[in-house]
Amino acid sequence: MVEHRRWNDILAYAILTLGVLIVVFPVYVALIASTHDAATVVNGNMPMLPGSHTLENYYRAIFVGGSRYSREPVGQMLMNSFVSAAGIAIGKIFISILSAYAVVYFRFPFRKTAFWIIFVTLMLPVEVRIYPTYKVIADLKMLDTYSGLILPLIASATGTLLFRQFFMTIPDELLEASRIDGAGPFRFFKDTLLPLSVTTMAALFVIQFIYGWNQYLWPLLITTQESMQTIVTGIKKMLTTTDELAEWQLAMATAILAMVPPVAVVVFMQRLFVRGLVETEK
Repeated sequence: MVEHRRWNDILAYAILTLGVLIVVFPVYVALIASTHDAATVVNGNMPMLPGSHTLENYYRAIFVGGSRYSREPVGQMLMNSFVSAAGIAIGKIFISILSAYAVVYFRFPFRKTAFWIIFVTLMLPVEVRIYPTYKVIADLKMLDTYSGLILPLIASATGTLLFRQFFMTIPDELLEASRIDGAGPFRFFKDTLLPLSVTTMAALFVIQFIYGWNQYLWPLLITTQESMQTIVTGIKKMLTTTDELAEWQLAMATAILAMVPPVAVVVFMQRLFVRGLVETEK
């Protein structure tokens, strides 16, 4: 049992507070910058208090877009990123849970070999397979489409490994009881494994949603239309290197808006995760 001492607790909270401040301060600066005009942001003397251009900046970012190079509104970027991230997360969970179910509960030749082949893909960096993947998507006419953004990224060795390890902890008595009740493989999967896997699916959804939301290289390669770009690529394109004044206030507003959906997903899934734990304990 860990011994609790007053000074140790104070030191621990001090370190945690310092870490939180280091992480939160850049976000606070971005939030403040999104409330001022461009001249105030770039003159080097930006105040640390909110400005008077909050509604104007966020309205322009969401509905109008940048004034130069006909930048698309952030609202469309957010929609593209959300559809892509949600599709990747749901697709990864769907494929991972089915592949883990097959590996654990079915007996077929080279079962372990199939699992290790899936596992080895974890060691292949994205850059190794980026060109052949792009070639396949281009040949299938999926450039500038949601299918092209989602399908190449839904296979997940991490998800398969996670569900496999979880299924291996489920007692064999549950499978035997299902067989006695006359349940087939599909009913056992639907009525027994899926309810038990709610917390695992919630945790994996959060991880994979953020993974899909933060994708930069793949959307940059396959999107040639401004209307299909995601929020991450959009932020980069807003900060163009030209002689003109960069619209930093819109870039900071876009960065703040880009953080809202992932945070909302984490909060929502955390409630689902806690509820699943309570139901499991019951």
